[in-house]
Amino acid sequence: MRGTRTVGYGQISQHRKHPGGRGLAGRHKFKWSWVTTNDPDYFGVHGFVNPTTVRIDTWTSVGELDNLFSKLSGRGKVEEVGGLSHLNLTKLGVGKLLGNGDVGAAYLITVSRFTKQAKLKVEAAGGKIQEA
Repeated sequence: MRGTRTVGYGQISQHRKHPGGRGLAGRHKFKWSWVTTNDPDYFGVHGFVNPTTVRIDTWTSVGELDNLFSKLSGRGKVEEVGGLSHLNLTKLGVGKLLGNGDVGAAYLITVSRFTKQAKLKVEAAGGKIQEA
């Protein structure tokens, strides 16, 4: 076939190098019937977890307890337990109590985690911390 123009491959495409695209190109278009026959699990969700849906543990500091108490007492959601105002931070969605700021009153606080500094400041004000 030397010396001929198309070398036996016809006169339309003339032996193009990648007529269907390189690699996995066209699997959602013209190679779709091949995908549904030979690799049906190619498309879809396969165990990926979106990082925006992962729950981030919330926290609050000791200095914000007075503001929180005033908001909750205005709504009538504060209980008195043993002469102390009870703040249940786990029901409010708070995962950890940090020691930043100062406490103005004595509170009974229920929280799952807390820092040493937070415990010292709450106890210095005459309050207690319970683990949830």
